[in-house]
Amino acid sequence: MPANTTDSSAPSDAKKPGRKKKGRRVRLLLLVLVLALVAGVGFGAYWSVSTVRASYPQTTGTITLEGLSGDVEVKRDAYGVPQLYADTDADLFRAQGFVHAQDRFWEMDVRRHMTAGRLSEMFGSGQVETDAFLRTLGWRKVAQEEYDKVLDGETKKNLQSYADGVNAYLKGKEGRDISVEYAALGLTNDYKPGEWTPVDSVAWLKAMAWDLRGNMQDEIDRSLLTSRLDQAQIRDLYPDYPYKTHQPIVDRGAVSPVTGKFDPDAAPSDTIGSQTAQGATEGLNTQLSALADTLDEIPALLGPNGNGIGSNSWVVSGEHTTTGKALLANDPHLAPMLPSLWYQMGLHCRKVSKTCQYDTAGYTFSGMPGVVIGHNKDIAWGLTNLGADVTDLFLEKVSGDGYLYDNKVKPFVTREETIKVAGGKDRKITVRETNNGPLVSDRSKELDKVGQKAPVGNSAPDRADGYAVALKWTALQPGKSMDAVFAINRAKDFTTFRAAAKNFEVPSQNLIYADTEGNIGYQAPGTIPVRLKGDGTLPSPGWTSEYGWKKEPVPFDELPYEYNPERGYIVTANQAVIDQSKYPHLLTKDWGYGTRSQRINDLIAQKIKGGEKVSTDDMQKMQMDNTSEIAALLVPELLKINISDPSVREAQKLLEGWDYTQEPDSAAAAYFNGVWRNILKLAFGNKLPKELRVKGDCINVPPARNSGPVDQQHKLVRECGQRDGDSAQPDGGDRWFQVVRDIVKDQENEWWKAPSRGREEALENRDDLFARALEDARWELTAKLGKDISTWSWGRLHRLTLTNQTLGTEGPDLLKRALNRGPWNLGGGEAAVNATGWNAASGYEVVWVPSMRMVVNVGDWDKSRWINLTGASGHAFNAHYTDQTDKWVNGELLDWSFGTEAVGKSTVDTLTLKP
Repeated sequence: MPANTTDSSAPSDAKKPGRKKKGRRVRLLLLVLVLALVAGVGFGAYWSVSTVRASYPQTTGTITLEGLSGDVEVKRDAYGVPQLYADTDADLFRAQGFVHAQDRFWEMDVRRHMTAGRLSEMFGSGQVETDAFLRTLGWRKVAQEEYDKVLDGETKKNLQSYADGVNAYLKGKEGRDISVEYAALGLTNDYKPGEWTPVDSVAWLKAMAWDLRGNMQDEIDRSLLTSRLDQAQIRDLYPDYPYKTHQPIVDRGAVSPVTGKFDPDAAPSDTIGSQTAQGATEGLNTQLSALADTLDEIPALLGPNGNGIGSNSWVVSGEHTTTGKALLANDPHLAPMLPSLWYQMGLHCRKVSKTCQYDTAGYTFSGMPGVVIGHNKDIAWGLTNLGADVTDLFLEKVSGDGYLYDNKVKPFVTREETIKVAGGKDRKITVRETNNGPLVSDRSKELDKVGQKAPVGNSAPDRADGYAVALKWTALQPGKSMDAVFAINRAKDFTTFRAAAKNFEVPSQNLIYADTEGNIGYQAPGTIPVRLKGDGTLPSPGWTSEYGWKKEPVPFDELPYEYNPERGYIVTANQAVIDQSKYPHLLTKDWGYGTRSQRINDLIAQKIKGGEKVSTDDMQKMQMDNTSEIAALLVPELLKINISDPSVREAQKLLEGWDYTQEPDSAAAAYFNGVWRNILKLAFGNKLPKELRVKGDCINVPPARNSGPVDQQHKLVRECGQRDGDSAQPDGGDRWFQVVRDIVKDQENEWWKAPSRGREEALENRDDLFARALEDARWELTAKLGKDISTWSWGRLHRLTLTNQTLGTEGPDLLKRALNRGPWNLGGGEAAVNATGWNAASGYEVVWVPSMRMVVNVGDWDKSRWINLTGASGHAFNAHYTDQTDKWVNGELLDWSFGTEAVGKSTVDTLTLKP
């Protein structure tokens, strides 16, 4: 029996008194969408406003939902955020699937096609190469193995209940009844959405793991740098983590030699050291640009994978708070998208029992049951990316139908994949795997010659036309992360929380914790490989058993954790977990460099040392901290530069008295960030190989370094960058802060020097380069913002546009304007706590953001606060499409109701799902 309406079926927004003006605006916007669809797609079809509204969810009255054992109430607040109340786990997750599908099924459907390598079925031949790469990785295949062989029986029941709820919503509906995007797609494609399966939900964790996979991009970039830089120069660009100035998450503790477990109170051994052997691949030049290009084409649902992306979370114990109870904050930094990656929701058993175990609320993923970040009635938790190195690239010597390994040819493990293409012929590919993983180089013709010029050791096999490249990644083995999600939702104390975290295998996350008994804690979980040789910073030789990974990863009991540390607070913001010299296992060599984490540590410590208590308002204010660490370092030096040009001097004076905060209306912030961008380009960017520089960035280089059109007058070659803007270098993240910090006092350092190119004079020292950067930034901002510096502002440069991730990027312009929103002028910036990231190599536009923000009042749950980047709805022009965005921009948080009474008071619409 399909889900059907037994009461009013009209969306509640249309009926609310006092919403007439908003309703009138919505109708006008709907007409715009109709015209955009008609004019943009160009098929002359007439779509009425009712067609656009057809997919809006019913939020009041009753709906019959097949399979329920009892009534489920869906109570939505004024922002459309639902709180679900049920009497069994099965009913709760069935209802969660139904409600997710009501608001977000288009997003869910696209996401599952992406994880399965089936985007071509929806969008045609333009997605074939992406699908081929994703089929090669085999996300869906691994997810199926997890569901069939690894996951707990209770987890599988919950996944099935969730899928049943999604399918109950879909039953009997045409595509246009589900989302307006299907109506647009239907004009060019006869695609029909299929049923949801439990494996569709599990596969989403693979996409999450991919975008948070660690240092794979750094591994590629180091290899590419060897074509132009020597090893000492590359080390300059990847400096050691600054443990003395940026404290790690865990500031004490060690693996006990007695118990073999991590002990937060143990003293580290003096003999501990990190794995640093480079082996035969030191100085590798693998020409991996084609792989880098392929990675740029893979949909980054969580954000650009690089040094800048991460998250903030911190927890302060009740001893230091105005509430007398712990306060916990979290804001994950991910790609800005429309709708937001997150969906706010409460999952409540009316009475918690063995048959109904959940009373939790927070941020969910559409398409996956449970709560990912949030709290239950006993504990609260948050996540940031640990950044463990869980991927390695291996060079493979291909020989016929196999690959060389320890002087023997081993046969590939192969499988055939058929890619169905909307409006075209099926494409077939063969996936080849070695003992190190799938050959990712098979997905690019250019990569057939990977390693052609690699200066590997004498023991390496003949390269012939080059080595293939295999990817070894922990997420390609079946795991239990889905079990962990449900177990964390049920956890009651730190012991059960850690037990749950043990199964949070990929992606490896920093988990922070607080409970109603006054305890705070931290756990580093994840499947983290132990390498036989090497440190994962460069591709390894796959033809020898000297390299590779040990069978068992780092034992969970030996991973760092903290419980009620003496200082009274814990901060995780992608910095080093623990001083590597005091810990026996290599977690990664590529941490974030701790700029955000140290700022948060300093803000909390200042309050505590000053005898003040930390309030909820303080936590919220910290999340919006815009301070620029690199500005504090460089501005005093920039102000010493003697500038003769009055226009440049006028701009330089903006920096006098500036407090280094990057408010959206700040002219000083705009100019400084322009100067910083030009310092990076002059000192480093122009010296990088074209494979790392942004597309369209063309410079003149000596002809010996490349080939191309020669400037006859100056005997130089024009060389243009090749990298996508989101991943180009130098990106200006806090790795580059550290690079500059290490050399800023060395006036004559070689990085400050640059030869004359064409009409530009040579740069002989740091002050020469700073003067040029001040000048170049003045004219760059003049072109962008106008000659009158009184009109400049950081927000006018640093803008956020929210983009529908499918038709909003690939559709006709009118359609994109109808589905997308913005721009908004933002403050904050790269490596600020308010991490509105931008890539200095490509421009100032915002490329990642705090995708949500929350401050949890532990134990006094109804005084917690939260916000989403967009809104609950994925339906264009629904009242909840972007109704939280303006508040998010301004740093505001919404009240977060949890208890039955508080939820009742905040409820605007109630829908009853009946058996």
